[in-house]
Amino acid sequence: MDKKQTEEIYDGLIQELRRGNIILSVLSQLKTPQYGYSLVVSLEEKGIPVEPGTLYPLLRRLEKQNILESNWDTNTSKPRKYYRLSENGKNIYDKLCNEWFKINNNMEKILKSQE
Repeated sequence: MDKKQTEEIYDGLIQELRRGNIILSVLSQLKTPQYGYSLVVSLEEKGIPVEPGTLYPLLRRLEKQNILESNWDTNTSKPRKYYRLSENGKNIYDKLCNEWFKINNNMEKILKSQE
């Protein structure tokens, strides 16, 4: 296998790892209302790049699942749809955080045992 193939495989695996964390990353930013682009910028600043083409369908799906609530702000020259965690979403977010910490703790144990 050449270097280019190895890099392509690596890049794909990194993308899968990130994809698995995108929901939790997005939910973590929605305790206060944000619109889509502000969310893209906020996550990017925190080292979690998210493409708008990935984010917007995710926001719509989470809203359909009653995890997020949204409302339009039409008081500015450019109307914006703001998203925030619903009460149900706050509960789910807390549960997901607990699960993530368990998984992370277990992965640390596994990886450190291999050293």
